[in-house]
Amino acid sequence: MIPLFPPLVRLVEHLSHHGIKPIFVGGFVRDFFTGHTTSDLDIELYGVTSLETLEALLRPFGKLGLYGKSFGVLKLNYEGYSIDFSPPRTESKSGFGHKGFELEWFSDLDFSAAARRRDFTINAIGYDPLTQTLLDPFGGVEDLKAKRLRCVDPETFIDDPLRVLRAVQFTARFELTCDKNLLALCRQMIANGALNELPKERIFEEFKKLLLQSNRPSIGMALLRDMGALGFFTPLDRLEETPQEKDSHPEGSVWVHTLMALDSMASLRCGEWRDDIILMLAVLLHDIGKPDTTLYADGILNAPKHAEIGAEMAQDWLERVTEDKTLISRILPLIRYHGWPRKLYRSNALDSDILRLSTYVCIRDLILVAKADFFGRAFVGNIPEHFEAGEWLYERASALGVLVEPPVPLLMGRDLIALGMPPSEAFKSILNDAYDAQLNQLFFTRDQALEWLNIYLERGKL
Repeated sequence: MIPLFPPLVRLVEHLSHHGIKPIFVGGFVRDFFTGHTTSDLDIELYGVTSLETLEALLRPFGKLGLYGKSFGVLKLNYEGYSIDFSPPRTESKSGFGHKGFELEWFSDLDFSAAARRRDFTINAIGYDPLTQTLLDPFGGVEDLKAKRLRCVDPETFIDDPLRVLRAVQFTARFELTCDKNLLALCRQMIANGALNELPKERIFEEFKKLLLQSNRPSIGMALLRDMGALGFFTPLDRLEETPQEKDSHPEGSVWVHTLMALDSMASLRCGEWRDDIILMLAVLLHDIGKPDTTLYADGILNAPKHAEIGAEMAQDWLERVTEDKTLISRILPLIRYHGWPRKLYRSNALDSDILRLSTYVCIRDLILVAKADFFGRAFVGNIPEHFEAGEWLYERASALGVLVEPPVPLLMGRDLIALGMPPSEAFKSILNDAYDAQLNQLFFTRDQALEWLNIYLERGKL
């Protein structure tokens, strides 16, 4: 029996009183067996005669949203739950892409027939809250116990190209093994160009689920490789063939290191999705420049300027999966400077070096990416307990007040105007020199800044 809170019980009893049989389906039921919790709930309604009737019945519970007449899905936010109501239906492929389906409603459809349209057996489990009965026509519960991901129907599975990426994120989120028959189906779909049918926003949504909702996203990335899909996400497909120096990376190739770093970063997520996806994608792509820069010289493997070149390559990669330019702009500096915490620590850098770094990248985020990079590898001997470079930089940046943001300029255009200078193009040059002097710690207060400015102007720098 799946325990239900009183608000859900009232909703179920209300529907039943009006001749509608509600069946809970999808993630809400699945997550009960995996020990996860979710506030998203899908309810299939048997006995529905029209959307208008259903809307009238649900209206007392809150404001409703309709997901198109073709799908006939009503959405209700109710007592902390986000609930999708739909009549049982079948689907058949009718066109190109993820949305190319014809739907047919059947108010009296058998649950097994309705569940056949679903992707995986673990998502085809139903629960009748009135009789407290589990409905599992395809063995989804047993698959969950066996940590196995299987498709419901091979013939219909291949109709939806998005299911390839759903398989990837489900294996990672629930740490499942992909059934060999499912793996073969996905390989064939990819070989036939299934991923080319998907819009970038859908690809990005599945990557978000993989990177944000799994403790070991490496499981999904490894499956993506086994499916033969990395070529679609090139140059990720070249990481496995790129070796690394054994002394610093005894784990092996750049691919192995990247997967280990991803899992390390997953353990450092803060829970705010936007910050987390930026950090996870930065780690996924942090060494993307190594295949093009790795060389063997004097008996040592090295990848000079891989971070700088990698940032340029990462921009192209990210633009293929998202239109979010603000997000991309935060990721690229993390890739470009991911090695700097250790570099500055080893050189016992000056405060001015840290101040200048803060103008290029968020140091707090950079430390997390560098920490995941550091721990995302094999160690000969004992695993370090601390990331000393990160702790050192965190303390220094905090003391300087630049852990999250760069210093605020002490001199502004209004200070030049106050000295009787008319606004001109020269302002920009003067203020740039002033900020540069501030970063070099030639002054620390506003009074000192104004004194510096007077000297600067007297020396004829204008």
